Amino acid sequence: MSGTLADLRGIDLFDDLTDAQLQPWADAARPFTVAPGDSFIEHDAAIPGLVLLLEGDALTQTVAEDGHAEVVGVQHAPTWMGAIAVLTGGPMAVRVSAEGACRLALIPAEAFITLALANRSVHQRIMHQVGPVLNNLRAVEANRERLTSLGTMAAGLAHELNNPAAAAKRAASSLVEALETVNGALATFVEGGVERADAERLLDLQREALQRCAARDRLSGVAAADAEDATLELLERLDVAEPWTLAESLSFLDEDWLRRVHAIAGPLTGNALHWVAASVAARTLATELLDSTSRMSTLVGAVKTYSYMDRGGLVELDVHDGLDSTLTMLGHKLKHTRIAVVRDYDRSLPRLTVHGSELNQVWTNLLDNAIQALGEQGTITLRTRLDGPCVLVDVVDDGPGIPAAAREHLFDPFFTTKPVGQGTGLGLDTARRIVEERHRGTLGFDSGTDGTTFHVWLPIEETAR
Repeated sequence: MSGTLADLRGIDLFDDLTDAQLQPWADAARPFTVAPGDSFIEHDAAIPGLVLLLEGDALTQTVAEDGHAEVVGVQHAPTWMGAIAVLTGGPMAVRVSAEGACRLALIPAEAFITLALANRSVHQRIMHQVGPVLNNLRAVEANRERLTSLGTMAAGLAHELNNPAAAAKRAASSLVEALETVNGALATFVEGGVERADAERLLDLQREALQRCAARDRLSGVAAADAEDATLELLERLDVAEPWTLAESLSFLDEDWLRRVHAIAGPLTGNALHWVAASVAARTLATELLDSTSRMSTLVGAVKTYSYMDRGGLVELDVHDGLDSTLTMLGHKLKHTRIAVVRDYDRSLPRLTVHGSELNQVWTNLLDNAIQALGEQGTITLRTRLDGPCVLVDVVDDGPGIPAAAREHLFDPFFTTKPVGQGTGLGLDTARRIVEERHRGTLGFDSGTDGTTFHVWLPIEETAR
């Protein structure tokens, strides 16, 4: 090469070599340079040999399925890279690019393998890096899975909270209008000289209307339209001004009730009916407000259960709580489908001591994959039972099953059957590590043309590590 042994002598891979042993490496090295921003190792591509970074800095990035790159480290010269991929014959799991101008050298794969096997100290240094490199990539993958899961949950939560929040806002606004109408009607009664006895009778009719409203059954579209038309005709016969503004809200009341109001209120019948209609609306709107805020409270509770944010990382829990909170968080994905969810729970199962938020990531991945497998329709069954010393959780879908060619790769990092751009993978490698390494359990599956079942066994005693 154009340099001297000094170029290689600064690289720690060769610390134990004499000059005579290092010379063949220098002879095999092919120098090259890289401009700032250019990549010289591509993600998921075979590497041509050992790359030596002699001068400059390089960025190491992971690359997701959608092409998004994430910097995981900076390589500072002098250093080496690509040795593990060359020795194992696998592709590079990262992309490496020049942060500034870089001077490098390449030792072609065949020459490198021959030299590495002939120099035991070099081979040992490479092997010592296998564990740390794999652990680093695994940590990056786990972090990406968590961020992807968090993004999915945040989008789902925003979607789920938006509906009750919007409903509560509409109800509160309409409630203000209804209360103003009630107050205006009462003032009209006073100004119109309604006697105390007549006022009490009108209050009785108002209470009767509210009771009927609470007890009424919802009508079909056609039946509701017919009732509204009939009420409109009655109001017109009673000479109520602008009867169309009252017909829908009073359509559950009959002619006898309307005539009793008319007999008491006389020329103020319209005001009395607006007062009753506003009272009914206020009661209905208050119920809607209660339902909406209750829904939001339920969602917040599901988030707390899902993340266990008000407790430590290790919690004692009923496994069904995590399954249900995960279903709540994924509800937006099921809302516009014909996918049914069946809960076949054994509620007598003992509580487990687990890493709650991590275990919920397992349920998220398994349920999200089941939803993806079914598409627009099908059935997902969540089944729990006691299986010897373990709690067994099954996530079952009646979809088309996993293709035979894909089954042996399901637990490979980043493996996916989804289209490009839809996530970083199935998340099953992360799920298996959480179950097996963090909870001493087992994750397995069965799949056929009638569907797929993922089995999660969690030991009852000393579950979490």
